[in-house]
Parts: sequence; C-alpha cells; structure tokens
Amino acid sequence: MQIAYVLVHSPLVGPASWAAVAERLRSSGATVAVPSLVDIGTGGPPFWPRVTEAVGAAVADLPPEQPVAVVAHSSAGRFVPVIVRDLPRTVAGIVFVEAALPARDGPTSPATPQRLEELRSMARDGRLPRWTDWWHDADGVARLFPDEATRRAVSDEQPRLPLSFYEHPVPNPPGWEPLTRGYIRFSPAYERVAADAAERGWYTLRLDGEHFHQTVDPATVADAIAYLVSL
Repeated sequence: MQIAYVLVHSPLVGPASWAAVAERLRSSGATVAVPSLVDIGTGGPPFWPRVTEAVGAAVADLPPEQPVAVVAHSSAGRFVPVIVRDLPRTVAGIVFVEAALPARDGPTSPATPQRLEELRSMARDGRLPRWTDWWHDADGVARLFPDEATRRAVSDEQPRLPLSFYEHPVPNPPGWEPLTRGYIRFSPAYERVAADAAERGWYTLRLDGEHFHQTVDPATVADAIAYLVSL
C-alpha cells in the first residue's frame, strides 16, 4: 500500500506552513495528513503527549494498514521519537526538514541554556510572544515567505506558547533512528544540524533558501521529501 505523508509543523507556527507542500503531494496522488499543533500549549507540562495525540488524530481516518512517513519541520523534529513510538500504525520513514534533531542520548532539551534565558526575558505572565514577534526585523521575517498572503496565513496561526514549553525535556525513546530516510537543509543556520544528520548516516539534501522554503518552492521540497522516502 502507498505510504501516506504526515507533515508535522513547528509548534511555533501552524499547519499553513505545510499547506503548499501538502497540495503538491496530493496532486501527485499521495495521501497526506497535516496535524495541527496550535493547541498543544493549553494546560501545563508535559506537552509532548498533546503532540502525539494531535498526530494520532490526524491519521485516524487512514486505513489502519497504511504505512506513514513522518516529516518534521523545525522544532517539531524534537518530538519525532515520541510521535513514532505512539503512532498506532507502521512508520515506514522519517524525514527531517530544516529541523532540530532529537538528542543522541537521553531526553531532548527544547532550548539551550542561553536560549532559555533569552526566552525568559521575553515572557509575560508565563507566555511568550508569537514567534514572528520575537524578532525586531519585520522585513527579515517577510523575506521568509514568498508573498504577503502566505506570510499572513502562517503568522495568523501562531500560538503564544507557555515559557514552560521550553523548560521541560522531551522523552527520547529508542528505535526511531533506523527509520530515518534523510535530512533536508534550507538555510545556513541549520548547516551544523545537517552535518550532524550526515554524521548519523542519513541522506542529506541541501535546498538553498530560508527557514520556510517549503512555502517558497513547495514543488522542489515535495519532490525532495518523496525522493528521500523512496530510498
């Protein structure tokens, strides 16, 4: 049976960040699920169970025997091990797209100590601003997207995550790494992460662009994902 793609967006944004790639994959005849993680910040920690519940709900209507490929963008990469463990179906592949990687050993920290201090300085009443408000360069944020309509669609979905989202490690159960098909790097900011992926023995592709390049060139990104899953 054909593999279904599960496109997991960063918890900092929403499913609109994957919309164009999902459309491209569907136009090629693929089955695609795009879970929404925009509500995972409701309630207290731990947050990862709400991530796995959202992904599970998104694939609930697929045939139970249909295998899936988990495709994670940005900070969604840290949740891949628990997503894979908790999905009630066969995971046939994993692709990280401009994504953070789970720790090699032990739980995965959502932020470095330096980043956590920066986030604490931004938090108000225990919650962070929307991600695009973290930056003072509005033009720089706009350059991440192909047009104003796309920027607005992605920006409007952004949640205000609780600071505690970054204070609690994500479990890193074993068994997921052999399922990984590869890593796609867009921007120089993720070059070191791409090198880590290559060191782990994963196929690594570089599509030069910005962090949300999947909104800029969805056809190329979709084709790259399909290629890695097919390996």
